[in-house]
Amino acid sequence: MRNWIKKIVLSVAVCSIFLQCFGCGAENFAEAYNRIEDGIKKEIGSEYRGAKDTQAVWEDADIEKKPDEETQKPRQEDQKESVNYAYSTLDDETKIVYNEVLDTILNQSEEVAVSTVDTKVLENAYKAVCADYGGLFWVSGYVYTQYTRGGSLVGMEFTPKYTMSYDERIATQEQIDESVEELLAGISRLDTDYAKAKYVFEILIQNVDYDATMENNQNIISVFLSRATVCQGYACATQYLLNKLGVPCTIVTGTAEGESHAWNLVRLDGEYYYMDTTWGNSRYLDDSSQMEKYVNYSYLAVTSEEISRTHLLDNSFPLPECTAMQNNYFVREGRYFTEWDPDTIGGLLAQAWNTGENGTAVKFSSPELYQQAMNYFIVEQHISEYCDNISSIYYLEDPEQYVLILNFL
Repeated sequence: MRNWIKKIVLSVAVCSIFLQCFGCGAENFAEAYNRIEDGIKKEIGSEYRGAKDTQAVWEDADIEKKPDEETQKPRQEDQKESVNYAYSTLDDETKIVYNEVLDTILNQSEEVAVSTVDTKVLENAYKAVCADYGGLFWVSGYVYTQYTRGGSLVGMEFTPKYTMSYDERIATQEQIDESVEELLAGISRLDTDYAKAKYVFEILIQNVDYDATMENNQNIISVFLSRATVCQGYACATQYLLNKLGVPCTIVTGTAEGESHAWNLVRLDGEYYYMDTTWGNSRYLDDSSQMEKYVNYSYLAVTSEEISRTHLLDNSFPLPECTAMQNNYFVREGRYFTEWDPDTIGGLLAQAWNTGENGTAVKFSSPELYQQAMNYFIVEQHISEYCDNISSIYYLEDPEQYVLILNFL
């Protein structure tokens, strides 16, 4: 479990309250059941049907929608490799099955014969589709049927588990589209990648609460229609919105402090970063706080090394080594310190205090600098030298990310 420390500084006295944060329980992406029917011959792929109705749901996707035109296929594959990270990591056999799985779900077909008899290939293809497409709210797992002849496997069918009819899906999609249009009203595809990522991170945290009891909390319905979700919903919605803004984003899963969790891999200006929208919600970290909900930027565009301090990725597909720092929130906002500079740090605190902001946060390049700032501004209370007439402050320690978060009472 993750422990955050909430402390109140009242003049000289310091009171400590230890808070415990609970990870959300992301469901498994697939539930596969096997039925062997001996003696039945079925040609592999004989029932494969191309996409017929993808535009209604994915009309903004950066993928050509004319798969029957041979001249478009190279461009189509290039775009899919660029936009859909999980797809780009697959071998050729699994990519074929990925396309069959995706077309089946988009068409809402009942079943399709896939081009493999290997259940692991099907599982990897399905997981990759779920990672690349956060908006598949009408499906929750699948069933597969294997066919044998003379004791040998000759075919396999993929049958998605749909949660609603096609008509219900279209009606729900229309409601989602209205909600998405409202949420994205303040950003444009012409803005920078960093601006888009920051906007989506903030708009979801500000408008969507963390609620493990919410229905449909494993998909975007809970986010856009109920405005309450868990980590899986946050991750799906983050991918869905960034994709609409033209920013490649993938859903990744694993554990955070030992609890099942989902977050995102995002590509900004050609470099990969991790972002965890769930952990950006202050109420997720401290749901008992009387403070107004605020955005915690500690997990907006971080490196592999930084995310690994608290998160453990699963092995669904290979992930890149994220080392870039230029689009990290603290770097971009001038709040990242690689050396001890108390006057500049104090100036940031004073600016937030004097302008009536709720608070601010600063990040350090090492645990030593972080601890030095904690001792100087909080323990020794030098913050009062920069923030006139301050009598109390609410702060959070984040020793894993070397971030000091301050909220003014």
